[in-house]
Amino acid sequence: MPISSYSLSPYSGAWTKSEAGHLLRRTTFGLTYQSLVDAETNGMSATVAALMNIPSIGEPLTFDSDESIVPLGESWIGSVYPADDIEAQQTQNARAQSMYAWTMERINNEQDNISICEKMALFWNNHFGTTITNDARSGYDYYMLLRNNALGDFKQLVKDVTIHPNMLIFLNGNENSVQSPNENFARELLELFTIGKGPQIGPGDYTNYTEYDISECAKILSGYVVRGYHSETDTNMYATFETWLHDDSQKTLSEKFNNAVINPNGADEYADLIDVIFLQEEVSKYICRKFYRYFVHPEIDDQVETNIIQGLAATFRDNNYQIQPVLEQLLSSEHFYDIAIRGCIIKSPLEMLFSLWNGTLSKPDYDVVTRYPMHLMNYWLAIGMGQNYSFPPSVAGWPAYYQQPAYSQLWLNAALLNARINAINWLALYNGIESNGERWSVNALGFVKSLPVPDSAPEVIQNMIDLFYPKGTTDAQKDILRLTLTNGLPDFEWTLQYNEHINDPDDEIKKNALINQIKRTLTALFRLPEFQTN
Repeated sequence: MPISSYSLSPYSGAWTKSEAGHLLRRTTFGLTYQSLVDAETNGMSATVAALMNIPSIGEPLTFDSDESIVPLGESWIGSVYPADDIEAQQTQNARAQSMYAWTMERINNEQDNISICEKMALFWNNHFGTTITNDARSGYDYYMLLRNNALGDFKQLVKDVTIHPNMLIFLNGNENSVQSPNENFARELLELFTIGKGPQIGPGDYTNYTEYDISECAKILSGYVVRGYHSETDTNMYATFETWLHDDSQKTLSEKFNNAVINPNGADEYADLIDVIFLQEEVSKYICRKFYRYFVHPEIDDQVETNIIQGLAATFRDNNYQIQPVLEQLLSSEHFYDIAIRGCIIKSPLEMLFSLWNGTLSKPDYDVVTRYPMHLMNYWLAIGMGQNYSFPPSVAGWPAYYQQPAYSQLWLNAALLNARINAINWLALYNGIESNGERWSVNALGFVKSLPVPDSAPEVIQNMIDLFYPKGTTDAQKDILRLTLTNGLPDFEWTLQYNEHINDPDDEIKKNALINQIKRTLTALFRLPEFQTN
């Protein structure tokens, strides 16, 4: 179905569960039925506004006995490392595992308070395609930088990322000196993080910058080093500027940047460079294309470029590179709600996992020593399906977000699809994730009880479809799902069975029979292709 609207005008059409669900699927890791109802009731403007909050969160906690400094259940943020190298590495391993689990828990807790925040944290983790350092404190600090500024000042975010220890180490910025220039970060700052290179015009000359600019940028960025790694006294890694390592000559950029002159300015010279880069309109267009591919559609044709990207980019510039106004405009536009836009993006592994967990109100309600290993298993499951949070496969991020023409189809091949089906079977149909004698699996009965008419099989199936499928499904598929729920019996048998459980909730046989039927239904629903799309 072709796109019919290429307008950024505010959407004024019908506002039903279909439109509300589309908005929430694209901006969260898994809507609940209540959040769907609330979004339908509150309307588009109020829902978009509610999504633009950044909830406060706690810190990652110690759950592994290999942590030798901080007691179990307490935060290791702001802590030192042991002096012994072996103990320090064991402590680092424990803290890294803690952070991975904590990151998954943050996404799982999203069901309590809808927000675009976690989706944007992943967006920036992909955009600034770094891996975290071997000091978990710096990894946490970097994650919080991206999360806390996810909707804020993009220019300032670029500046902060530029001299963050995580980035300095990843792209060798801490090795860039007047004596030994290193161009790694300078190249990615232009090519991937701000302006994009555009088509190559000639040797060493791209549409938006030249190889000469990279060389000059490297000189400007020289002089920063990182201290505090695994320190037994410093409570975090930090960047510091060393004057003697900095190239303090005057630098001149090419005609691509209007031959801008960057005068010697010591520790602030990098910020002067970024200010010059942001004078170029192409920065706003380049970033808005990335927003579009992430939230709307992977393909950008001439009509999208002219009518959507150009308008978003103007909004970006007019608001001094504040991110939130651009996203509000995009998510409120006629174009975003075009029926052809819905269901056109294959879910990433993390989106698939947590739409399953969050949609069914499933959380591990245990102590940290029990629940963190459960969350950590989600981290490993996502890796098995092709997505390793905090470790993009390259500085360009995950290919599914940029590699044409396949884009999100790259999340699926025979092996990766099989991994998804196995995960669905394990989490929804069988016993789920085990830890310390406890289990975490889909909250089948609690989920159905949360629906408006849980004793009506047709209503339950329709609610499930409204919640999990962006474009619904066929009548034949609905019938199959309904008969799975009723165990092949008439609908009234489900009503009787459900109400028997409500009247006698302590009867484990009746309860488990009901749970098994719901689990089989959810598993069948999650296995269908419609569930794999957003």
